[in-house]
Amino acid sequence: MKKLIVALMALTVIFTIAACSKKDEATNASPSASAKPTSSPSSSPSSTAAATPASGGAKELKITATNWKFDQAEYKVKAGETYKVTLNSTDGAHGFKANGIDLTVGTNKTVEFKFDKPGTYDIQCNIPCGTDHAKMKAKIVVEA
Repeated sequence: MKKLIVALMALTVIFTIAACSKKDEATNASPSASAKPTSSPSSSPSSTAAATPASGGAKELKITATNWKFDQAEYKVKAGETYKVTLNSTDGAHGFKANGIDLTVGTNKTVEFKFDKPGTYDIQCNIPCGTDHAKMKAKIVVEA
């Protein structure tokens, strides 16, 4: 019986790690794949990305997730503005939830969101993605 439990636990760990190590091929062809990037990815943890205008009136905020990190440590937006927030997941399945505001974005999805309250909001990956999942954090800064 103990061997069965250990085997099931091992399979659970393997499936969790595998979820983050493979691209989600079916969703890579989403319409948001042609969206303009807000900035080029940077390896500097203190770099910021500003949102850019998108066609149709709403500005665009693009966030890219790779295994255990977001492409920027901080993303800046303007209070009172509506943004199309896109999460492109290049390694495995990732999503994020912003603490303090009602913003959740899934793997390779776009959500339209109005940032009403100025402040700094932590975002964290909300899809278990392996060994450094708990370290996968960034911030959205809503400027007045």
